[in-house]
Amino acid sequence: MQTPREILADIWTSAGGDPSALDVVTLSSEEPQLPSSFRVAVAAQASIAATGLAAAQIWQLRSGQSQGVAADMRHAVVECRSERYLRVDGKGSPMAWDAIAGIYNTRDARFVRLHTNFPHHRDAVCKVLNCKAERDEVQAALLQWDAEAFETAAYANGGVVAMMRSREEWLAHPHASALAEQPLVSIEKIGDAAPKSWPAGDRPLAGLRVLDLSRVIAGPVAGRTLAAHGADVLLISGPDLPFIPWLTIDTGRGKLTSFVELKSEQGRGVLRDLLADADIFAQGYRPQSIAALGFSPEDAAKINPGIVYVSLSAYGHAGPWAGRRGFDSLVQTATGFNHAEGEAAGVEGPKELPAQMLDHATGYLMAFGAMMARARQAREGGSWHVRVSLARTGQWLWNLGRIADGFATEDLKGDAVKPFVEEMSSGFGPLRSVSHSALLSKTPAFWARPAMPLGSHPPQWPARPSGRG
Repeated sequence: MQTPREILADIWTSAGGDPSALDVVTLSSEEPQLPSSFRVAVAAQASIAATGLAAAQIWQLRSGQSQGVAADMRHAVVECRSERYLRVDGKGSPMAWDAIAGIYNTRDARFVRLHTNFPHHRDAVCKVLNCKAERDEVQAALLQWDAEAFETAAYANGGVVAMMRSREEWLAHPHASALAEQPLVSIEKIGDAAPKSWPAGDRPLAGLRVLDLSRVIAGPVAGRTLAAHGADVLLISGPDLPFIPWLTIDTGRGKLTSFVELKSEQGRGVLRDLLADADIFAQGYRPQSIAALGFSPEDAAKINPGIVYVSLSAYGHAGPWAGRRGFDSLVQTATGFNHAEGEAAGVEGPKELPAQMLDHATGYLMAFGAMMARARQAREGGSWHVRVSLARTGQWLWNLGRIADGFATEDLKGDAVKPFVEEMSSGFGPLRSVSHSALLSKTPAFWARPAMPLGSHPPQWPARPSGRG
């Protein structure tokens, strides 16, 4: 199996990074850190170290100064479970799954997983099953369905579910071969534009403006990471869009947050104006949805030549499932992780990874791709499109190899986590939250803005910093 440094080197060089830059990186601690048959701790460390190295390289481009980058494996995997360790005014997570979310049996003795945390997804499932949103009724209804037929029908009606597949079943699926052709982080030039100079500022991403149109974990983690290195990140939400409050707090550190109603022409006009002055546009909409609003990659490049446009998807940008909705737990279920973990742990049925690692690692890879593309824009000009997906990150994690007797590892206890927790104020009360695990020796990462309730700020950019550029 590859070492953590070799894994990081592959990520770095595949995105065009100079191999000599890796000399400044220190990786500490050893695997395993969590009970799992997969190399989740290494995945955490490598993806977060890649973001730190990208930020350090941008700082060198801006200032001429090199600096050390350190990433500790335990700190990194704790950060990839940051929502678990968040405390608001001393209280732990009230975050609970919807009453009918989770695993069910089907008529053909298979398992399906339902994701119903958003009301419209719950309603779609209940409509297909023709039952009330009560667990016993859902289970009774599913015993009248074969798993794959239900999966297909639920998606056709706007639901988000997954049939549990073994790895062999997934690899035989036509989408798996399409996914295998896609890079872990795709960075493509999509238009011509003059190079953009770096704004003034004393942090790697100071003065860079990032529009964050994402929800739940992966996309918001990317925005939080860019904010940790000094970017002005503006989270755009809608007053009627569903959200998960606990995750909004955890991933909202460092960001401004505004409501923009994209269903109205006025709201779309506001977003176009923001986009015209942005450096990075990061979004997690399905391709047809964002295009219908007038903000496809091509649209964005016309509005703002030189933009770095970042797309997050569940299953990648090509193949029969390219337009399919999805969340970490469902991608784990569909692509073989739950089946494999269950077998390794000796349990019947699905078993989840010990962190929402597809979400978190994809979020860091998303931030990494955005920074690498922005550095290329400064050197070469052009508009750029970065693409990442939960399923492609899952393929990468799987290919890192398996850990024999991984479930002999004890889970991390409170004392092991304590060194990585910091305190800060917020619009929700005092927070105790996980600090950023990529440590830069000259420009340490930190969040200059507190997490705030959605819609707390006007939809406008702050003034750019003055001083050294």
